Amino acid sequence: MPRCFAFVVLILCATSMRAGEPKTLFDGKSLAGWEGDLKTWRIEGGAIVGGSLDVNVPRNEFLCTLKTYSDFELKVKFKLLGDRKSVNAGVQFRTKRIPKHHEVSGYQADIGQHYWGALYDESRRNKVLASPDKGLLEKIIKHDDWNDYKIRAEGARIRLWLNDTLTVDFTEKDDKIERSGIIGLQVHGGAKAKVHYKDITIVELLTK
Repeated sequence: MPRCFAFVVLILCATSMRAGEPKTLFDGKSLAGWEGDLKTWRIEGGAIVGGSLDVNVPRNEFLCTLKTYSDFELKVKFKLLGDRKSVNAGVQFRTKRIPKHHEVSGYQADIGQHYWGALYDESRRNKVLASPDKGLLEKIIKHDDWNDYKIRAEGARIRLWLNDTLTVDFTEKDDKIERSGIIGLQVHGGAKAKVHYKDITIVELLTK
């Protein structure tokens, strides 16, 4: 085997990932390990619930983990209710709180409107980084019902699956973008919207 090739193989093996043990981030009964505005967030029927169908949600609100995560695979079930043209939510990751502000900054696995299954950069670049084909979405979205998100962040590569269908495979090219941060659950402001989250589990990917 040529020396240069052997060296490359050695480096790749040294930086490969192994999965840790699955951990539950929400016990279905309390908000232990989370922080946010408890006027917006509560527990109903074993799920974390944000927003209201009676009054407009005044602004974006986020319920966030106290712990930060780097490389991981996150799974969460969610259900979004309200006018489909205006309601929106999302799952933040590799994110941070903006000091003395209700907003956060970081990646978001988007939910609602025409953003389903898309990767959005919340309060940073403020744009969609990658999104699936709209024709695909119509086949996989379960409106007003439970859906599944799987988010895998592994180094510069980020992948999103909506209801077991890959919707985003994105590689971050900006080395200045942080690769660790909190997990956050969003309810978007400006509409009568109610979002439910449950069965939230994470597997941290550890470098061998």
